[in-house]
Amino acid sequence: MTIRNLNAIFKPKSIAVIGVSRRQGSVGAVLARNLFHGGFGGPVMPVNPKHESIEGVLCYPDVSALPITPDLAVICTPPDTVPGLVKELAERGTRGVIVITAGFGEGNNETGMALRDQMLAAAKPHLTRIIGPNCLGVLVPGIGLNASFAHISPPKGHIAFATQSGAVVTSVLDWAQRRKIGFSHLISLGSMADVDFGDTIDYLANDQHTRAILLYMESVTDARKFMSAARAAARMKPVIVVKAGRHAASAQAAASHTGALAGSDAVYDVAFRRAGMLRVDTLGELFDAVETLSSAELPQGDALTILTNGGGIGVLAADTLIAQGGELADLPESVVEALNAVLPPTWSHGNPVDIIGDASGKRYADALRVLTEQHESDAILVLNCPTAVADSMEAAEAVIAEKNRPGKPGIPRPALFTSWVGQYTAEAARRRFSEAHVPTYSTPEGAVRAFMHMVEYKRNQAQLLETPPSVPEVFTPDYAAARDLIDQASADGREILSEPEAKQLLAAYGVEIVPTEVAADPEAAAQAAERLGFPAAIKILSRDITHKSDVGGVVLDLENAEAVKQAAEAMQRRVTETYPDAALQGFSVQPMAKRAGAWELIVGVTDDAQFGPVVLFGQGGTAVEVIRDQALGLPPLNLKLAHEMMRQTRIYRQLKGYRSQAPADLDMIALTLTRIAQIATDFSEVKELDINPLLASDSGVVALDARVRIGENGMGTRRLAIRPYPRELERTITAENGEDYLLRPILPEDEPALHRAFAHLTPEQIRLRFFAPMKHLSHMAAARFTQIDYDREMAFIITVPGVPGKAELYGAVHLNSDPDGEEAEYSIIVRHDLTRLGLGRILMEQVIEYAKQRGIKQVIGDVLRENRPMLSLCKQLGFSQKTDPEDRDIVHVRLPLSDTSKSP
Repeated sequence: MTIRNLNAIFKPKSIAVIGVSRRQGSVGAVLARNLFHGGFGGPVMPVNPKHESIEGVLCYPDVSALPITPDLAVICTPPDTVPGLVKELAERGTRGVIVITAGFGEGNNETGMALRDQMLAAAKPHLTRIIGPNCLGVLVPGIGLNASFAHISPPKGHIAFATQSGAVVTSVLDWAQRRKIGFSHLISLGSMADVDFGDTIDYLANDQHTRAILLYMESVTDARKFMSAARAAARMKPVIVVKAGRHAASAQAAASHTGALAGSDAVYDVAFRRAGMLRVDTLGELFDAVETLSSAELPQGDALTILTNGGGIGVLAADTLIAQGGELADLPESVVEALNAVLPPTWSHGNPVDIIGDASGKRYADALRVLTEQHESDAILVLNCPTAVADSMEAAEAVIAEKNRPGKPGIPRPALFTSWVGQYTAEAARRRFSEAHVPTYSTPEGAVRAFMHMVEYKRNQAQLLETPPSVPEVFTPDYAAARDLIDQASADGREILSEPEAKQLLAAYGVEIVPTEVAADPEAAAQAAERLGFPAAIKILSRDITHKSDVGGVVLDLENAEAVKQAAEAMQRRVTETYPDAALQGFSVQPMAKRAGAWELIVGVTDDAQFGPVVLFGQGGTAVEVIRDQALGLPPLNLKLAHEMMRQTRIYRQLKGYRSQAPADLDMIALTLTRIAQIATDFSEVKELDINPLLASDSGVVALDARVRIGENGMGTRRLAIRPYPRELERTITAENGEDYLLRPILPEDEPALHRAFAHLTPEQIRLRFFAPMKHLSHMAAARFTQIDYDREMAFIITVPGVPGKAELYGAVHLNSDPDGEEAEYSIIVRHDLTRLGLGRILMEQVIEYAKQRGIKQVIGDVLRENRPMLSLCKQLGFSQKTDPEDRDIVHVRLPLSDTSKSP
């Protein structure tokens, strides 16, 4: 389930509260007080057989005695009573329940878990939704709903806050009260037995009263649902999250470097970035971020100019900026000269721009005007510390006036932040900034953090919509060879592939490897080295030894056969002495891969308990756990996402080249990352994979060593947090002119082809499709069409085999489903030079069949009345047609679907 029946919880017309009490300070008493005095306009019906009335309102002995069926029931009775109450309410027609009570399996208590299962079983047949159990409740100030035992009722506003912790709700309420911050929703999700973060985000994303979504999160229950909802919501409004447990140790016992490096909290970081969300560290930063995003322009980059009347606080701000990865903007000579004309000779002549402690309002305004009109700065931070020789409020008013001064047409102005330091003298100025919608912070460090939050948010948003480059060529992996390798190891009862097998798996996916042979004994190793060439490298082969170098199981740069034989014999003795119980399968032999100036990298895959497969990239070598220079990504990956992963590491700056060192082939490294991600996507048996080192130079990459751990065949692609490209939906179709075309799902890389196809449309086609004239298709519109979530959206295109983005696109159909799969809206377009070939019908039949397979109940669409070919096709396909009563030029078409089989 997702948002189905959540209106019964967040927009109820009637409420029953079960377990109310008169006992002062009890949960039941506080619930009753909040519900009766919160301003809710509908009936609130208390249920308790021990009382005739509560708060002067008639009390009912049980659910059956209620005069009407409540939309929402709030339950705070003992846990063993809850399943029966939910059953009775659900059978009567109640579709929303908030269970305040705890005792449903916290700490893995078996009795409580059984009660939890009974409660869910009672609700499921009737699609009754449950918030909780073990929660504080729900507040919707806009309708006067306070179905909680919170101590404060907040004013209405446009911020929604959802949390797993009830204690955090009360703390946030207390914090927000003093700052007069209002809310559209406050939702305590508790144990999330039913309604979870994915459901809540989906609901709030479509709520017109919510402008920003804030989350306090400890864990997710369904990673794919969460990612799908978060990615959709983040395209519409800011989604900002505090995740608890940042430094919790991973419980995974890893057999690879990758498994040891990829901690669970780091994976959450990756998921938040991939979804376009912003992660902050504290609740204070959470609300600072909301204020900043609502009142400041997003900066274009991370270059900041600091304007201050105190050198010390300017240096503090600069230190914080550099520590957080930002940059001080350059001050060109022209800007320095302009500042010289308006500032005293003693100003700092650099960034931070220190205008001296006696700075008047006019000096602030003059300096700010010069800096605003320069283009090197992405944002300006204005600082003020109180002095006896200047008026802080005068300076604040001057900054506000300068901010409101009209800028030059067509020239963006830098984002503006302020921090008036202090308490007594600065409080009035900060209040004035808030009234003028100028972001303001009590400390310079807080202001810099807010700026960097905006930088990160903009990057995450850009990543959601950035078009990835096309791959260099169409590549089809040797899936059958890879499958044979994994199946053979599984049949042998082996968990670890041998090094040669691991390399063969990589080679099947186009990753360059060093030729490797397996030798049973030292003599055979010497013979293999003679065939492969010198200098040679040998490594021990043993399923029982995880890291070969730890036991002297790797010897390099062997110049002849005798050296290989002696090294193998010595290696065999060392391993036998160190690990007498280890089973030795022999040796792997390979020629040394000599690439001058090459870097040692690590690329790998591990399985995260929450988000499934995770890809790792970083600096490799034997000290990889000590160096810990790595970045993570969620598959599937494209070249853009792979490059973004690489940029997050320290070694990336080296890979770009320096001095006489040529840059590494970054595109080939990125391509390798995408192919490793594809292995993880295609084979749920692959639990861990390491390439360490992956040797990278200006001439490409080569895998020197590889390790793969396999396990049981899992859930297929369902285990991935992001549904991958559904390659199984590709097929060849034949048009009425006898020509063959490729019908396949769309890819983000197809955006250039989509723009070219749009250019082939006639003005009439554009008007009929988009209901308005358009001269060109914007990047934003094209990105939203091509960068889809295959879990709730689908778009099929008609093209020809070839590189996505370079192969021409002749027609497309898009299907956008609601979160519950109740209905999906289609849109379709075919190039005018290929009309009358039956392509439109093929696309419509394809999308209808897909909707049936996904379990969607009906397909709908809007068609202009004059678009007779589309209306005729809809009639042939069985769509009903109804004229829009408010706009008779629009016809609503609808096709009910009987097949509701859900595909993965």
